[in-house]
Amino acid sequence: MKKIVLFEDDADLYSLLKYNLEKEGFAFAGLQTGKGAIDFCRRERPDLILLDIMLPDSDGLDICKLIRRHQELANIPVIFLTARASETDRIVGLELGANDYIVKPFFIRELIARIKIQFRGQTTAARLLRAGNLELDRTSCRVRLDGALLTMTATEFRLLEFLMSRPGVVFSREQLLDAVWGHDRAVTDRTVDVYVLRLRQKIEVDPANPQFIRSVRGFGYSFNDALVQSEAVQSSSAVASLT
Repeated sequence: MKKIVLFEDDADLYSLLKYNLEKEGFAFAGLQTGKGAIDFCRRERPDLILLDIMLPDSDGLDICKLIRRHQELANIPVIFLTARASETDRIVGLELGANDYIVKPFFIRELIARIKIQFRGQTTAARLLRAGNLELDRTSCRVRLDGALLTMTATEFRLLEFLMSRPGVVFSREQLLDAVWGHDRAVTDRTVDVYVLRLRQKIEVDPANPQFIRSVRGFGYSFNDALVQSEAVQSSSAVASLT
């Protein structure tokens, strides 16, 4: 099921879109403000974002720019919903990285058709990530090691998923903070080290000699690409629950 995230301050339009999108079979999440939009998208992991340009506390154009700069969100389709109808506005919106630009008022059926166009040809992201005897299920947010269920916090899971889904790529602590904790955060680089240590204590046979999450001296961390296999698994057994 594809998930749509909506940022729209008009309460009536918000409710109308929510009703019709859910009726069409989409999962739905949204806010009637732009504050915290990046962290909200990072938590919800949408397949597409509907974004009003003129939000009461934010500029949708600025939010779109942040989405396109964010490693975790950059490839998510964005459709602007706006009353700005001039040719210049349309060009600016598309040049900033929007996939489509819809002017209010619009027909709901047209919007849904345009949403479906964005999903044509998309490949399904791997649901199950495997690395040796470690398995991570993105759909259920669960993990197992040698068949044993692991207990993880939501942040530990996000960090593991981020690294595991990008094997071999070296990330600085700052990059990991932005991707996992988001821009609106009150944590330091040291936080990354603490969470990596916690993960190693849970997934490594010898945390002092890690095989999964490797340190790159003077820069950051990388997941061992020699161990990773990904599969787009649609049905698999349940793994570890988050706490």
